[in-house]
Amino acid sequence: MKDLDPERLVMGDKSGIDLADSRPSLRAQLAQQQEQLGRLPADADPVERARLQLELATTLLGLQQAAESWATARQAFDVFATAEQWPEAVETCDILYQCDQPDSLAALGNGVWLSVTYPVAPQLTVSMLQHIVDETPDDSDGGAVAAMAAHYIADLRSAGKEHENLTFFTNQLVASVAKRHRGIENDPEMIRMWTEILGLNEVPALLARLGDMLNAIVGDRWWVDRDALRARLPDQ
Repeated sequence: MKDLDPERLVMGDKSGIDLADSRPSLRAQLAQQQEQLGRLPADADPVERARLQLELATTLLGLQQAAESWATARQAFDVFATAEQWPEAVETCDILYQCDQPDSLAALGNGVWLSVTYPVAPQLTVSMLQHIVDETPDDSDGGAVAAMAAHYIADLRSAGKEHENLTFFTNQLVASVAKRHRGIENDPEMIRMWTEILGLNEVPALLARLGDMLNAIVGDRWWVDRDALRARLPDQ
């Protein structure tokens, strides 16, 4: 998407949480996870190893060892992608994004593409798309695209109480973007007109805009062969 400039996305602290009080327990957890990894035999299941690496990367990130977390999670991602363990691949992209490294935006883009393409848990997909909303400048259409895509996924993939809760959240997400983007208060009719003006009320156009945005974010740093994966998707 031409108005989404990756250089304008501010990669700050993602959580804002002071982890100082939890560091002793995290260090104990880190030692335990490192020991578990060390005990794995050389011929251990690669996916089992990658799951332990993902846990380790999460702990390292909690200890603010972002570079070490990135290196560990990046290895795990390749294993999950090869094994087509898409939910775990997306979770790994979330950790990689939070590491705030040079390719963290690429990790976000890869994770969003996988989470929209494959039927992973809707909460996870919404969370990934919310990262884009949070990182996109107020005057960019990118936040609207991501928020509307999150609402579409929430509506499509959830049911019952989960659907009620998740779509309530995504409706609020859309409303917050409408307010910052065009000063629209929480007025459903005005929000509907706003999405129509942006051309986001039709799913094919919405997904095409999201695809353009992800291409802008990722550039040539795609970690999966999207063409090969698309060719194997079932007919919709």
